[in-house]
Order: sequence, then structure tokens, then C-alpha cells
Amino acid sequence: MQNKGIIKLFAILFGLVSIYQLSFTFIANKVEDEAQAYANQKISEDREDYATLRDLEERRYLDSIGNEEVFAGITYNTAKAKELNKGLDLKGGINVILQISVKDILRELANGSQDPAFTQALERADELQRNGSGDYLELFFQAFEENEDAKLASPDIFANQALSEEINFDTPNAQVKSVITRKVDESITSAFEVLRKRIDKFGVTQPNIQRLGNSGRILVELPGAKDVERVKGLLQSTAQLEFWDVYKGQELFPFLGQANEKLKTLVGEEKAEAQTDSTEVSDDDSIDDLLENAEEEETAEQGENPIFDLIQATGQQGGPVIASFQIKDTATVGKYLRMPQVKALLPAEQRYAKFVWGKPMRDSELVDLYALKGNKTGEPDLSGSVITDATQTYDQLGRIVVSMNMNGKGAKKWEEMTTKAYQQGSQIAIVLDDVVYSAPGLSSGPISGGRSQISGDFTVAEGKDLANVLRAGKLPASADIVQSEIVGPSLGQEAIDSGINSFLIALLFVLAWMIFYYGKAGLFADVALAVNILFIFGILAGLGAVLTLPGIAGIVLTIGMSVDANVLIFERIKEELGKGKAQFEAIKDGFGNALSSILDANITTGLTGVILLIFGTGPIKGFATTLLIGIGTSLFTAIFITRVFIDGYGKNGKSLAFSTGATKNLFKNVSIKFIAKRKVAYVISGIAIVASLGSLLSVGLNQGVDFVGGRTYTVRFDQAVNPTEIENDLVAEFGSAEAKTFGADNQLKITTKYKVEEEGTEVDNEISEKLYGVLQDYLPAGTSYDDFAVANEDSEVGVMSSMKVGPTIADDIKEASYWAVIGSLIVVFLYILFRFRKWQFSLGAVAAVFHDVLIILGVFSATYSFMPFNMEINQAFIAAILTVVGYSLNDTVVVFDRIREYFNEYTDWPFNKTINSALNSTISRTVNTSLTTLIVLLAIFIFGGESIRGFMFALIIGVIVGTYSSLFIATPIMYDTAKKKSEDLLKRKEEEKEEEELV
Repeated sequence: MQNKGIIKLFAILFGLVSIYQLSFTFIANKVEDEAQAYANQKISEDREDYATLRDLEERRYLDSIGNEEVFAGITYNTAKAKELNKGLDLKGGINVILQISVKDILRELANGSQDPAFTQALERADELQRNGSGDYLELFFQAFEENEDAKLASPDIFANQALSEEINFDTPNAQVKSVITRKVDESITSAFEVLRKRIDKFGVTQPNIQRLGNSGRILVELPGAKDVERVKGLLQSTAQLEFWDVYKGQELFPFLGQANEKLKTLVGEEKAEAQTDSTEVSDDDSIDDLLENAEEEETAEQGENPIFDLIQATGQQGGPVIASFQIKDTATVGKYLRMPQVKALLPAEQRYAKFVWGKPMRDSELVDLYALKGNKTGEPDLSGSVITDATQTYDQLGRIVVSMNMNGKGAKKWEEMTTKAYQQGSQIAIVLDDVVYSAPGLSSGPISGGRSQISGDFTVAEGKDLANVLRAGKLPASADIVQSEIVGPSLGQEAIDSGINSFLIALLFVLAWMIFYYGKAGLFADVALAVNILFIFGILAGLGAVLTLPGIAGIVLTIGMSVDANVLIFERIKEELGKGKAQFEAIKDGFGNALSSILDANITTGLTGVILLIFGTGPIKGFATTLLIGIGTSLFTAIFITRVFIDGYGKNGKSLAFSTGATKNLFKNVSIKFIAKRKVAYVISGIAIVASLGSLLSVGLNQGVDFVGGRTYTVRFDQAVNPTEIENDLVAEFGSAEAKTFGADNQLKITTKYKVEEEGTEVDNEISEKLYGVLQDYLPAGTSYDDFAVANEDSEVGVMSSMKVGPTIADDIKEASYWAVIGSLIVVFLYILFRFRKWQFSLGAVAAVFHDVLIILGVFSATYSFMPFNMEINQAFIAAILTVVGYSLNDTVVVFDRIREYFNEYTDWPFNKTINSALNSTISRTVNTSLTTLIVLLAIFIFGGESIRGFMFALIIGVIVGTYSSLFIATPIMYDTAKKKSEDLLKRKEEEKEEEELV
């Protein structure tokens, strides 16, 4: 090997750089351990909300020593910025995809248009998006064009004053589309910047925020974020701050009385209709029973007051509160007040009254009802756009408030409003996102200068967050969480522990096996493998990549697959030695002959990794990243580092055995007639494929929430629970639910599609509270809702992680997964066609891949109902399928490469003899690679944690089936389709030989 000195220098330098990059991670972890110990010592577990207090104390400690030198001039802040990033599943935190409402943006651009063509197009776009997938704006344009006479440039739609500089009454639809597309994109960009500013102020290390194409979706990843509800509120708050004049409570109380009387009739009619329906289907009930029930209901209805019975307290005389209700009743009261028959009871001077709720007080189940003095346009007297600055501070009584400064225009209007309120003795409601935070009166005169305050029983964190969102500005449209994943920190730590355990067990096995099989040469391969691992982690740290649990699986899988290159090299060297070559020549030729197979095998696996990187999201990208990095480093270490160690043997009489006493003659004289057995293999595979298709058509697959939408929760209990019993309770509450044991007997994975199409924090909280209500009897006595719903480092029971996927994004994920699989097959087909120049090779390889994928799907379909681990078809499963595709092709390409070599070398052999000999010559490599990879996967499957067990099971089945198919499916199909051409070629060669003899 030439330039051995340069390779040694590069390896040493690259190793030192990798160690340097990883040193930041060790330093950051050391300081954080010290901060955690300090916080635990200072805040005892006896304190209320001790987990949050410890988190704040830990943060204060880290802030105080952030710029102090820790080692060799490196500070904690420097180390933290350059450490190896841990993903959500290893660190805990929250990962959400926000959908910025393009519908809201369009309404804003159309100035709230009520034009029939416009509103119908919006409704049609909603319908199209619910029933399929696609960009909302394109769907809107498509729906609008269904009305041939409608013009986007109508004065009632987009040819309005706000857009007059770019759109006039004569602007064609195509040009309007271009303007609106740009305006929508600008609004989404604005939303992205607003969210980025909010997150930057939140204090989470290594946040990630990025736009996802042009769909209006924004990905936000906050590893380590612990206060999940606070994060969700921060992200979804539109920060629509408004200042309104508000009615006094007693001014609206008479209306409430009239509404109550009206509702007695309306609610009674609804109950009567329901009773009639019930009577029609109750044929088995006796007349006496029905009459008795009717009498009981009539008695119960007497004295029923739909609104007054729900009032918990009335507002104070002269105050802005109409009445107080329990939080659980707000939806019912709101529905009543929105009824047209009820709204019609408002007197003329109050017909534009806008009813809103106040901010609930902490530790209280009550919320106040207010009525804002609305107007015909529905616009507030003053909006939050005039705010120039906001800070969290304290008032004279030491309460937490948010102080605001306004610009000149706002200051003038604020002075007018406060002057009017002072003179009339009325209040001004400060409303944020349709919630009244405070409604103060003016006791000391008008306020000039544009300064004001918001009070509302805030915590320090709430005050800071509110000031943050006001400074960052309001979102241009609502932001709904269409996909979310929340992982508690304790579950993240368990994932780290299980990941490290599986990594070490797999590594130890591989190292021991290489020494057992190849002796001293195997030891050199182990050194190269250790260097490979160092390089992988160093590159991950240097690139700022995120290490996830699937990423660790990718590294461990790379360990198993990287052995393949060394096995190929060593087996080829042994062949050359068997031909009687000197060791120096055998080593040289062994490396040279193995290079083609190594490159082909790794390129095909790399191609599937690239497909995963393009189409995957979140952890799947992490898996693909580590896989691709591992392939690159494996190639370098196997081809160059291993050769540095063994290249000197054969010179000066030194010798190196590439086997041990136990493995010296293993697989030496194997002579299996693969081609003769191909029909038996076809029958076996045919039966397996038919069985798989039968199960897929009759039973189907257990599709995860990634593909069908829904919410899933990992819930841990203090003792073993019965999943069937809990599932029955959940179905009674939610209508649709599933509960399965997830790992240990005291942990369940609960999935429900209840209200999957509804967005918003309120819906999330409602479902979480219902889940707590169902499971409360199974939890330890005294477990509060907060303890159940919010996991921290010390959580032993409750929700350990949760995930939500909206139906629209589920369709998009399913479509992307479909194209990922199809795309990988097309790319690999074309590559093999390019390398081997015969379509028969490509056909055999792709047929084997289809064979492998169908059998894996069949196994998952037939066994998911009784397997003791999660076997959902989700994004991770698609990653497993693509990995199997890569592995199967890796194996097949090595076999094909040897067939091509034998076909060119032994031109006089019959075609079937050439193929059988080529297959037999690769048996040692096939067994070694498959065995090491399989043991590695089993180590991860057993010790790697519950969340990736189904993923590993798919890979294990894939390795077994893929090894079989490369020998008994891919090659026989290639043989059968190329057989006639091969015979013609041999016949021509014999004729040419006879002609030469005659001459």
C-alpha cells in the first residue's frame, strides 16, 4: 500500500480531533451533574412543586458559572454549545409540528370577506385536506376555480384597499395567485421568526426550529424542556393582545336571567327529542317502566335552570364580572350563550356584546364571565400592535405583573380610553387570546405616556413567558399542534441506559468473535473497529448532529455491518493463500479483489440511507445520519487502518494466520448445489408469500398513530395491571381506545382517536383529564392530576411520554413512507443495472427485496395481536424496512460480484457450475456477516429498550430472510432469466474454439 505514512498521520490527527470534539460533551455533563447535585441538596423533596424549583435552581447555578473556566480554557457555555446533542428520546422534552393556519391568513388578506365564492372555496379546501393531503393554498385555488365566474380580484375578496398596490379589479387570477402565494409565504416566515424569538428567550439549550417545505408547518424541538404545558402555551399563543371597554356585571345580569328562562324551553325540547328516540329503540321496556322514567325526568326538570344552576358566585356590585362558573361548565355555558335564540334576547344597545372568560386563578376551579363592549366591526378599541416593550416585574404589593410600553399612537389612544373609564367609573379589560387577564378600574386618573400593566395571579415563569410573547409579537395566524411527541426525562434516562447496555454487549460480542474466528488478524480488525466508533461519535459531535435512540441502533448496526468489509478482505486473503501465493502477494491481491464487493455492498446500503434521510423525520433522520456516517468510516478503517497493521506481514519472513485452530478448515470444502435446489426454495417462498398476503388481506396491519392519526400515551403504574380491563374502561369513556402492555407489566401504551380532528390546548387538556379520571383507581392513592400528567426526573407513575398526530399530517407521513420505499427500490435497481450491465441481476435483486418485505409485513400482520411488545406500522418500521432492503442488497451484491468474477475467470464452466461455485465460495463470508449482525440485533432487541423493540424485531426477521433470499431467490431468478443467453454464449465459445482447432 502506497502512502502508508500519510494514512497513519491522517488517522492520528482525525482521532485527536474526534477526542477533542467529544471532550466538550464530557465537560458539559460533568458540570451539569454538579449543578443537579447542588439543586437536589438545596431543595428538599418536602417542598411543594420541588421538581420545578430544583429545575430553576439548577438553571441559576449553570447561569452563574457559565463563563468560568472548567478545563484548559473551556467554559461550561462553550462546552454546552459544542457538545454531542441528545435527541428527545434520550433527554426528554417536547417535539411538535405546528400548522400555521393558511386559512386565517387568507381571511386576513381578504379583509374578512364574506363573499360566497370565497367562503365556499375555504370550506371546500377544508374538505379536500381532511380527505387527502396537499398544500392548503393550492387546494383553495383549486376549489375557487370550480366556480368559473368567480374572480380572485373581486373588490369583495383580494382587490381590497390593503392589497391595492398589487391587485386591482382587472388583475387576472394567475397573477393574483402569485401575489397571494407570496403574501402567505411572508406571513409564515413572520410566524417562524416570532416563534424563534419566543424560543430563544425560553432558556432551553440546543433548541431546533425549522420550516417544513411550503406547507405552513414549523418543526420545533426542545430537548430537555420539562414544563410541557408551559411550552405548548408559549408556542400556540397567538399573543393577540386587545384592550376593550367592558360592561359592569349588573348590566348583563338581567339578560342572563332571560337567557335562563329561554333555555328551559330549548333544553327541554332537546331532552324530549332524545327521550322520543330512546323510546323508539326500547321495545323490550314495559309501558309502566317508561311511564315511571318519564315521571322521574319530569320531576327532575321542574326547577332546572340551565344557566343559574351552574353559577357558583355572582360578580361584585360595580365590578366587571357577571358571574363565576366551574371550569368544567364553561363549554356548556358558552354553547348556550352562542345560540341564536339566546343572542336575540340582548337589548339593542348590547347586541354587539362579546362574552369571554377570565384567566382561572391558581388552585381554583372557578372562572369569571365578562362581557366586552363590542361593535359592528368586532375590532377592539386598542390592539397589542402598539406594544414596543414588555417586562415581567412586581407591583406595589409584591405581586407579579407584566409592564408594557406603547408607541406614540398607542399612548394617545390609551390616554383617551383611560380618561373615559375614569370619568364613567368603568373598567378596561386587558384581553390576550380571548381571555381576560385583568379588568382594572381607574382610581387615580387617566394614564399618559403609554405605560400599562397586566396582572393575573402569575407565577414568575408565566410572567416571563407573557412578556416574552408580547415582545416577540403576535403570530399572523393561529398555530395548531398537528403532531407532538413528549418524553419525560426519566424515560429518556432509561433509554440512555438501555442504549449504552445494548451498545456495549454488541461491541464485546463482535470483538470476541473476530478474535475467535480470525486470531491475530481479528485483533487488528477490532482495533480498526474501535477507531471506527471513535470517528463516528467525533463526526456526530463535530457536525452538531442529534443522537437519538434509533441513532444508537444505527451505530450498533454499523458495528455489525462494518465487520463485513474485514470479513470479505480476510476471506479473499485466505483464498489467495490457498492458491499457493506468498503471504505478501496474497494480502495485496486479497485487498484488491475484495474492494469491488466492499464498494458495491456499501453503496447499495448507503443509497437506502440517503432515501431515509430525504423522506424521514426526527429520529429516523438520526438513524439515517449515523448509518451513513458509519458506512463512510467503516470503509476507511477496513480498507486503510486494517491494512496498515497487516501489510508488513510476509516481508522479512513474518507470517500472519487468518484463522484459528477451531476455524481453520471451516467452510473449506462446502459444495451445495444451490441451483438444483431452487425449485424447492420457490415452493417454500411461494407458501410464505401466499400466507403473508392472506394475513395482510384478512387481518391487516396494526397501523400506528403516525399513519392513522390519534393520541398515544405511555403510562406507568406502581404495580402490574390488566390491559383488557383498562381498555374496556377507556372504550366506555372515549368510544375508541386501545391499551397494550408496553415493556413491563406495570406499563401500558394507550391509544385513542377521540377528537383526533380537533386541535388546541383545551382539547389536549380535556383528553388528559379524562384519561386521569379513567386510570385514577389504578394509580397509588393520593396521585394528583399534576403528578399524573407531568413527568419529571423522579416520576415513577403517570404519563411517561405521549404523542399526537393529526389525520392530515398522518396522511402526509404515510405518503412520504410509500415514496421512500418505492424510491429506494428504483434507485437500487438502476444502480445494480449500471454496475452489472444486465437487467437479470437487477430483476433478481429487486425480486428478493420484494420477497423480504412481503414476508416481514406478513409476520407483523400475523403476530401483532399476541406479541408481548409493540408491533405498530409506523415511521420506525419504514426505517427498518429500508434498512432490510439495504442489508439484503448488500448480501446479494456480494454474491453477484463473485458470480461475475467467476463467469469471467472460468469461461469453460457451465453456467450452473459457475453460480454454484461462486455461492459456495461466499458461504464463509455470508455466515460470518449474518451471524455477527444477528447477534448485534438480538443484543439491542433484548437490552435496548421497549421503544425500539418492534423496530429491532423487523430487522432480525429481515436479516434472516434477507440472507436466505440472496442465496435461494435473487440468484436463482437471475439464473432462470439469464440461462438461455448463457447457453447461447457458451455455444458460440465452443464453435469459435472448434474453428480455431480446424485452422
